[in-house]
Amino acid sequence: MNSLPIATIRDSARNTPDVVSARREAAAGRKPWQVLVILFLLTLPLVNPWVRGDGIGYYAYVRSLLVEHRLDFQNDWRAGNTSFTMGRVLPDGTIRQHQYTRTGQLDNHFAVGASILWAPFEIPVHVVASSLRKLGMPVRADGFSRPYLMAMALATAIYGFLGLYFSFRFAAHYVEERWALLATIAIWFASSLPVYMYFNPSWSHAHSAFIVALFLWYWQRTGPDRTLPQWLILGLISGVLLDVYYVNIAVLLVALMESLWGYWQAWRAPKRDWHRLQRLFGANLLYSAATVFAFLPTLVTRKIIYGHPFDFGYHEVNGWALNSPHFFNALFSADHGCLAWTPVLFLALVGLFLLLRLNRTVAIYLIVVFAAFSYIIGGDPNWAGISSFGNRFFISLTPLFVIGLAVFFSEGAKWLHRERLAMVLARSLTALLMAWNLAFILQWGTHMVPARGPISWKQMVRNQFLLPKKAFTTVEAYVQNRGALMQQLEQGDMPQLQEYQSHN
Repeated sequence: MNSLPIATIRDSARNTPDVVSARREAAAGRKPWQVLVILFLLTLPLVNPWVRGDGIGYYAYVRSLLVEHRLDFQNDWRAGNTSFTMGRVLPDGTIRQHQYTRTGQLDNHFAVGASILWAPFEIPVHVVASSLRKLGMPVRADGFSRPYLMAMALATAIYGFLGLYFSFRFAAHYVEERWALLATIAIWFASSLPVYMYFNPSWSHAHSAFIVALFLWYWQRTGPDRTLPQWLILGLISGVLLDVYYVNIAVLLVALMESLWGYWQAWRAPKRDWHRLQRLFGANLLYSAATVFAFLPTLVTRKIIYGHPFDFGYHEVNGWALNSPHFFNALFSADHGCLAWTPVLFLALVGLFLLLRLNRTVAIYLIVVFAAFSYIIGGDPNWAGISSFGNRFFISLTPLFVIGLAVFFSEGAKWLHRERLAMVLARSLTALLMAWNLAFILQWGTHMVPARGPISWKQMVRNQFLLPKKAFTTVEAYVQNRGALMQQLEQGDMPQLQEYQSHN
């Protein structure tokens, strides 16, 4: 009897249909990592190490604690760009008296969460800079030199990328990975995120996208029957989520609704499931305590700056309207409406409703979060974000938009009944939306459209087709002499800022 060589038998076993299928699935599981990481590395040169506008307030916490060893923001205010120092600092460097609170601290109402997330990157830089300075080397250990700013900007880009990755993982739980990957790339480059992930890294929006995505991914991964340690971790994430951006409280409705549903199921069970009720109540207490603990940095800094832990400094928000008069403006207005400026989000919102067909419970949770978030923004007198690309506040909901768009693509493919055609159409639509958005960002960044207030859609569309030459020279300047370009853009922004302030 002839026998096959052992190598042949081994190769045959390795290539059975089941093994081949498993190998393909494993390769497919690795591919999103490769694509996302490669895209991230290719875009890293876009990182812009500068602190500007609101970013001055966000960055001031970590810088002042590292350098001054206390919350002293005077040097940050004096080093600010012109649009920030106007109304805050006199020409001789004296800070205006109205900038001080009743505790003698500068009025820094910006959230502390971004500085918490920057700290692991900034601390090593400061240790090295301080050590080199002690050795007599001419190194600036003041928090403003390029190594500090590069660490800050790189950290923001990393957090933005991790937010996209966790959003991808969250979406891939409900649809095929290929649709989740395509949706992640689309939201990455066709929304407001790239402006605050690369161009304005000192603002907190990329960090907010990260922490919300981490929360939703971990919430989904651990499920309603999570253990007490898992509830503890979820609570710590929730506290940081609030440290980064207070309006993110709308996202925590997911945990609240899940728990309320758990109570209802236990109550409706035969003879009442008292064990489940008690266990869930204890878990909720632990979760709440962990959330408050992780939120302590905010409460402590509010106490130091304003004299009370629950005085968040947004005194102009006393004009917040309960009837949310700007609810639809925040979505559709020419004055930075998120769906009008970044239409990819409209498709994502449609996808959230299509998710009702796949997972009704999760879809309801996410739709409620979007509605609550929009309601809060619509009640804010500064609902448009003043100087903002699109409505920057909605960047926090990046994972909702990723899963919504992934479902939109997936359900569209089912409707067409032709997978290959569906993928071609989805990729073409993604490329079109990305190209449109990146051109619009260039318009906004170079002041071809106003940075503040409503824009003319007619002029904006016209500019999109007149942009190629200007785009080439601007990108070239951004690559070759970024600092000079930033100064030029800052100076070009001043006339628009003064006109905006004269009318408001």
